[in-house]
Amino acid sequence: MTTSQSRPPNPAPAPSHATRAHSFNAAAAQYAANRPSYPPALLDAVEEEAGRTLTGARVVDVGAGTGIATAVLHARGADVVAVEPGEGMAAQLHRTLPGIPLVRGNGNALPLADDTADFLTYAQAWHWTDPAHSVPEALRVLRPGGALALWWNTDALDLDWIAGQNERLSRFFGVDAGAEKRKTADRTDLADPSGRLRFTRREVRWSRRVPVDTHLANIGSHSAFLVTPEDRRTSFLAEERAHLLKTFPEGTVEETYDVLLLVALNT
Repeated sequence: MTTSQSRPPNPAPAPSHATRAHSFNAAAAQYAANRPSYPPALLDAVEEEAGRTLTGARVVDVGAGTGIATAVLHARGADVVAVEPGEGMAAQLHRTLPGIPLVRGNGNALPLADDTADFLTYAQAWHWTDPAHSVPEALRVLRPGGALALWWNTDALDLDWIAGQNERLSRFFGVDAGAEKRKTADRTDLADPSGRLRFTRREVRWSRRVPVDTHLANIGSHSAFLVTPEDRRTSFLAEERAHLLKTFPEGTVEETYDVLLLVALNT
């Protein structure tokens, strides 16, 4: 018998990369309210690999989305400019961070002058670019000695409840959800197939405690869900709620993440 967490007998063609990228614009408020942020230890690692502090640095946060990483960088003391292509996401960022300069654009064609950034950061965003264009653009915009920092929050799959959820997600989508998230950061040749950049790799573990509803809304804000028909999406999340309440009967989920960080210098 087919359940709502199984693939349909005749699945529709997978949505295009562009369709998934644009799907965030209609869900910007959900994204901003429920997605996790990043720990101070991540920014410590960025500074260590770059060999300079973020405080006072000119930082361009590309694919800034609703400004989750932008806010963390600003709080660190960086002089941040956000770059975001999506209308809905950019509008949400402006509402949340009205004092942060915001430029519409993307990493494949940065609307910035040469040699103007000390750091280029991509939080959950590099995989939406084409490295054939985004790598030379990064090198163009970065000052000599500047740093390109890419990072992704990925699930800590060594924890049983997270591994179980990943298995259910993988059955639902027909792909290994955890592996897809980690692929670009685990293989630096995918981050830069040209080999022009020499990445160092770090991993930072952290966690947050959130209500079950926040955790489910976080899951539902990912593009794979946003382009899934509403009835299937709703059914999966209802079943997932039941699974979670068995593990967290008090209704608070401890999400644990491994932030995968890649840093390359413009030498």
